[in-house]
Amino acid sequence: MGLGVSIFLIAVGAVLAFAIHVTTSGVDLHTIGYILMGVGALGIVLSLIFWSSWGGPAGVRRTDVTTVDERPL
Repeated sequence: MGLGVSIFLIAVGAVLAFAIHVTTSGVDLHTIGYILMGVGALGIVLSLIFWSSWGGPAGVRRTDVTTVDERPL
């Protein structure tokens, strides 16, 4: 799950939790909204952790080492 999906989940969860005022039997839309916001926040945190461990745009640079054998044949 990337940052875009996480932000989308937070937005949908916020709409369900705060903007919709509907009473349904068997399903609590406010609770589903809070769950979606929590999953989205967790997705953002995990994406940032994995993105920083993979280097991101200014991460660890790779260096190549070349050895030269100078022994006479």
